[in-house]
Amino acid sequence: MKRLLVSIVCVCAVLCVSAQDSIPSFRFGYFSYELALKAMPDYAVAQQKLSDLRAQYNAELQRVEQDFNTKYEEFLEGQREFPETILRKRQTELKELLERNIAFKNESRRELEKAEAEVMAPLKERLNEVLNSIGLEHGFAVIVNTDANAAPFVHPLMGEDINQMITDALK
Repeated sequence: MKRLLVSIVCVCAVLCVSAQDSIPSFRFGYFSYELALKAMPDYAVAQQKLSDLRAQYNAELQRVEQDFNTKYEEFLEGQREFPETILRKRQTELKELLERNIAFKNESRRELEKAEAEVMAPLKERLNEVLNSIGLEHGFAVIVNTDANAAPFVHPLMGEDINQMITDALK
């Protein structure tokens, strides 16, 4: 019985060693997505477009806020002298103006998010193409984005920092 058990263990050991020889080693690359995006030549142009658009929305938001504040101050100054119907009309106008301003602020935030997605889409697509190319060329099983502490530990013998490869490929 002991001989059978020892024989089984030996056969299993031989099979495990020979199986490991046929399995390719697991290699992966890691990089910072944010650094890669910022390294792209078109990134500064995209950020400038977004900055200009944000400035336009902010200017409009300040204008409508100033308009509301002026009307509200006028309302406060005259509220004691207004007849009841005028008072209610002005309150309603202020309420509607405030609601429109809030709706505009929400809509502008959505539009900025949409614009950012549209402006960044070609950059991200290009980066993904480069990542695919590097992954295939270097035989990586996976490429890991290390941003936001997504990979707090990377074994230096199994993983390869590909930030420089990406930067070079994007230029």
